[in-house]
Formats: sequence, structure tokens, C-alpha cells
Amino acid sequence: MRKLLSSVSVAAFLALGCAGAPAAPDAAVAGVDTARVLADLRILAADSMEGRATGTPGSERARRFLVASLAEAGVEAFGSGYEREFEFQRGGENIRAVNLVGYVEGSNATGPVVVVTAHYDHLGIRDGAIYNGADDNASGTVALLALARHLEGNPPAHTVVLAALDAEELGLLGAEAFLAGPPVDVERIGLNVNLDMVGRNARGEMFAAGAYHYPFLRPLLEEVAAEAPIRLRLGHDSPDLPRSDDWTHQSDHGAFHAAGIPFVYFGVEDHPDYHRPTDDAERIEPAFFSGAVATIIAAVEVLDAALAPVP
Repeated sequence: MRKLLSSVSVAAFLALGCAGAPAAPDAAVAGVDTARVLADLRILAADSMEGRATGTPGSERARRFLVASLAEAGVEAFGSGYEREFEFQRGGENIRAVNLVGYVEGSNATGPVVVVTAHYDHLGIRDGAIYNGADDNASGTVALLALARHLEGNPPAHTVVLAALDAEELGLLGAEAFLAGPPVDVERIGLNVNLDMVGRNARGEMFAAGAYHYPFLRPLLEEVAAEAPIRLRLGHDSPDLPRSDDWTHQSDHGAFHAAGIPFVYFGVEDHPDYHRPTDDAERIEPAFFSGAVATIIAAVEVLDAALAPVP
């Protein structure tokens, strides 16, 4: 049974940490509610979330908002709830981390599934400075929420698992924990779509990585790029590139790739605020962010429609 939370719970979070924030535009970009995605992002990147470091009170506050948002969107929980805990040791102490996992059932409920991931953790507080991680990765997490709301009104052909992952910044630990105890058989996972840093780019472009390793993805992603409201480029996935330019293992999709699961990773190139305390909500570019979210939703629809049965 889905754990239901009232929309009042989400509405309460909409005021959290947003005092003095600029008003969001009301316009929608390609069906995306720009005001809503910006409001969600300001919540996750607010100082009150204290940088969302794994195992901290700020991370717990972020989870409360995300759980309420997933329930409001109609995302089903596996078992008794969305939270899936795991522990690891760091610096001689046990750290509790929590992935949030749910699903939207597809019309082909027994076929392959798409797993959409976005890590919600960031760097926390360092030397008194809050690393709010607006682009890294409140932006990808908010895109996941927007996708969840879209899927509720536009049911997919295949079941879509939505996973807001913890501890990516500590070495893709949330993705590894997800695959170590998956909510569905790993053999059923036909594709991972990972969202990490999709909120801003000076050239108005976002990359889709993965087609080098899985060439069947190229024509599908090119189809999306042809109609995208932003510039979608394919690349950053070849071992011939300098190590820093090959993103194959640089976010949670790397764990899926290591398990032999095809992936598409949507993200932007690093900007001057990457992993700095200046990665704040006001630096997100509203038109680009809305366009990126719309592009991701369109890509999931195309990929879902083309997903072949798992051998």
C-alpha cells in the first residue's frame, strides 16, 4: 500500500528556507511547471538543509520533504515505505544512510523496468560554510520529482523505479546499496537513467552520456535532441577521452554500468561553483533548468517506449 501524505505536508515545506528568495516565473516550459521546480529546488538547497551531508540532520530534513513529495506525486512504495537504510564505516564510525525508492507501475508490469536515479546528498558544512549543492544535486533530484508527477498522469509502458540516492558524494555508495538489495530482480533492470547536475550551463547545453557503451541508445537520444528545448549533446563517455572528461564512472550510473546495466546519464559540464559553497539556488538558470527537465521527461518517454525485453 502507498503511504499517503497530505499535500499540506508538501505545502509546509514550500515555505522552508525561502525567505528573501526571488519569485519564480509562472511560465511553463514544454509542460514543466517552472515555478514548482524552482520552489522545490530552493527547498532542497536552502541553508536549513545544511548541505544535505549523509547522516546529518540536514539530510533527514531533506528526506522528509522528498518522502512527502513522492507520496503527493502518487509514487508507490515497495513494502512499508520509501526509506531503505544502509550503513557504512567512515573515519572509524558507522554512518547511517538512506535511499528513497518507489515506483510507478507500467502497463507491462512483468517486463523490464527503468530505474531513474538522482543523488540528494551533498557536502554539508565545511569550515563554517554551507555547501548547498543547488546544481549538485538538488537539480537532478527535483527533476526526478517532476518526472514522478508527469508519470502519474502519463502512465509508462514499463514500470519506472524512482530512486533518490544517498552517499553519492562518498563514492556512489547509495547506488551500490541499491544494487546490493534491489526492490526488483537485477535481471529485470533494462536501463538506468541517472540525473546529476542539470540546472545551469552558460552555453545552454546538457550532455547525455552512455551511447558510446550502448550504441542502441544513440538514435533514441538523437530523436530527443532534435526536439529538445535546450541543446542536448551526446558524449563524455569514451575511454579515449582524458579521465576527467569521461563521465562513465563519475556518478551513480557507474555502479549500474559495472553491473552490466545500460545507462543514460544526463548532466552538465562543471561550472565555477561546482563543489563550492557558492552553488546556491539563485545561480540556477530557470529557463535552462525547465528545458532540461522537459528534455529528461521526453527522453524517459522515448526510452520507455523502446525498451526491449531483458534477455
